[in-house]
Amino acid sequence: NISSIHNSLWIILCFCSLCRYRGFTLFLTFLFYTSYHLSRKPISIVKSELHKNCSTLIRPPNLNGTDNETWCDWAPFDQDNYQTLFGAVDNSFLVAYAIGMFFSGIFGERVPLRYYLTTGMLLSGLFTCLFGLGFYWNIHSIWYYAFVQAMNGLVQTTGWPAVVACVGNWFGKGKRGFIMGVWNSHTSVGNILGSLIAGIFVSSAWGMSFIVPGIIIASTGILCFFFLVEKPEDVDCSPPHNGCPYCLDFYELSLKDRVLYKGPFLFLLSLCYIILQGVMEFSLCLLFAKLVSYTFLYWLPLYISNVAHFDSKEAGDMSTLFDVGGIVGGVVAGLVSDQTGGRASTCCVMLIVAAPMLFLYNHIGQHSLATTIGMLLVCGALVNGPYALITTAVSADLGTHESLRGNSRALSTVTAIIDGTGSIGAALGPLLAGLISPTGWNNVFFMLITADILACLVSCNVTMWKKGRGLNTWLSKLLL
Repeated sequence: NISSIHNSLWIILCFCSLCRYRGFTLFLTFLFYTSYHLSRKPISIVKSELHKNCSTLIRPPNLNGTDNETWCDWAPFDQDNYQTLFGAVDNSFLVAYAIGMFFSGIFGERVPLRYYLTTGMLLSGLFTCLFGLGFYWNIHSIWYYAFVQAMNGLVQTTGWPAVVACVGNWFGKGKRGFIMGVWNSHTSVGNILGSLIAGIFVSSAWGMSFIVPGIIIASTGILCFFFLVEKPEDVDCSPPHNGCPYCLDFYELSLKDRVLYKGPFLFLLSLCYIILQGVMEFSLCLLFAKLVSYTFLYWLPLYISNVAHFDSKEAGDMSTLFDVGGIVGGVVAGLVSDQTGGRASTCCVMLIVAAPMLFLYNHIGQHSLATTIGMLLVCGALVNGPYALITTAVSADLGTHESLRGNSRALSTVTAIIDGTGSIGAALGPLLAGLISPTGWNNVFFMLITADILACLVSCNVTMWKKGRGLNTWLSKLLL
């Protein structure tokens, strides 16, 4: 009896400790990735300040030697090809991010996540501040801004695989869709805060729109170094069993299993099997979904400013409604996928509805303030819902697949593969928007609708594959 009471007390204490650490880990990783997105957002807000309609402003009498139509613009974005230049700056970040993401998972497997995240956030803060210092140092070289953005994109790849790995270490699959749907709102919260902070300074001193977010992300890097706990084993807690997010059981692996799955060949074989189990399709789906999402991230404030004729701050504030809708969409997608057990089908339905909503937003979204608000909320939910589900719950599900037998290396790797492929779409979207927008915003929206339809088709293939009719079913059978 004494032994039974002792064991019961031990289980209760461990359970309380586990819950406390889980909550603290969710809070910290939420804060960390909020700061990542907070530091990415200012460029979209500042665009309409770097190039604006100078004819509506009063020219200072002591300003000489400047074209009357561009006197208020910031060189080199005062040229007629300013949209192409904006696209080049965006893609300096996004291409570097996409390339770096494929290597980030490899480093994340071998470096303590706490050090990895801390270094990434400190360096990201540095490069974000350097972009803003271009205002105070009076720098007008496109190469400076492109280089700073490229370096920032490279160091920001430290964030996503690391935070997903941390959360995946602490939570099992049972409620993963809902938990990660709520947790993934950090993306939208970061975008909203980044927009609001940048909007405070954009009209007076746009350099501070970057410097303040840079200081914030560097500060969260310091918090990471002192407070992040990477996995339950670090504090003598049991890792969660994949069947139940609240179980206290350790993974029960035989000695043979532990030896085999630490072997590089069999680990690679298992990882290849998982790639055929949906990573390819979800990666392609995320590519097209991110293309749409990141086009809105980088170009929505400028679109609102041009079409609805808001000033820079008003357009930035209005664009936050898209991210508010994204928060709701991410939570709903996670909750529905948990209840139905269908991650792919949830994505497919939301993407089907998103295509006509994008068309309607472009044609009636600016007719009135109420219409603008409503359409931004709806489009944000439908566009960011599938994106949030794939980058969180789906990545964690595949990275902790039973065929990998709890090998923690896989989670960071699978996350990096999926998000790295998605980041190619994130780079293509703003680039295409920069090239297409001079021909009219209607063409930009046709491009976005096409990408949305392609994402829908890919996610539908995942649903068919699970029923044995997908394109890669025969490939996966080769490894069985």
